Amino acid sequence: MKYRLKSAISVSPLITVWLIFSACSQSAIKAEGPGVRQPNVNSLAKSDIGVVMEIHVQEARRYLRILMEKLYKRNPRELKKSLYPTAGANIDRLFEQAHNWDFIELEGKTGIDLVRLTFSDDFSGDRVFAFIAGLTSMVMASYEYKTEFFLFDTVDPQNLYNSARNIEIAVWKLEHDVDASNELYLYSNSGPGELANLSYERLFGKLIALQDTIAIIVAGKTSRTLIKIIQRMATAVFLPIL
Repeated sequence: MKYRLKSAISVSPLITVWLIFSACSQSAIKAEGPGVRQPNVNSLAKSDIGVVMEIHVQEARRYLRILMEKLYKRNPRELKKSLYPTAGANIDRLFEQAHNWDFIELEGKTGIDLVRLTFSDDFSGDRVFAFIAGLTSMVMASYEYKTEFFLFDTVDPQNLYNSARNIEIAVWKLEHDVDASNELYLYSNSGPGELANLSYERLFGKLIALQDTIAIIVAGKTSRTLIKIIQRMATAVFLPIL
């Protein structure tokens, strides 16, 4: 009897691992919060910092998606310039459909070049789509266009830091840049005589804080020193994402 018991125990580690894995899966289903997912084989090849980066990139994209929806509601005129009739269709093609940032109406531009185009009198297209596509492609460039990070994957923390500063500049331009008629290119926060609405500011603040936080985490993990840059918003220049 003892011999048989020992034999059963000798093969039990495989069963034990399966039971633990199953239990983790069940608890993950009940868990709530950003980035929660069921364990899978790929998770065994990920480091703690990789999981943290995945959560940050997911949250950044979520904030940008919300901002895009809010900007369309605030600037319905931009949909009339769009190749697609609804805000949902534009949000879907940017965040859900596969693409290489090669949207025909954006003149082949991405990142900060696209943000600049948003605030140009020469651009006659959908400025909401251009603005959010520019910010999203810049943020994704800071993560090397990855949404999953495995054991030996890493990113340059300086790019993450630079992206946060670039978002600050983009927000300043959103609130201050005007066209030839002295009208804002895009409306966001409350205008003169309107009820206070700082929801855009809060969302952008969360996005900036998110990028700053992950920059500090990655810099500490990789023993890199961040070069911090202070600029006056009125004369600030966009920083490179290399």
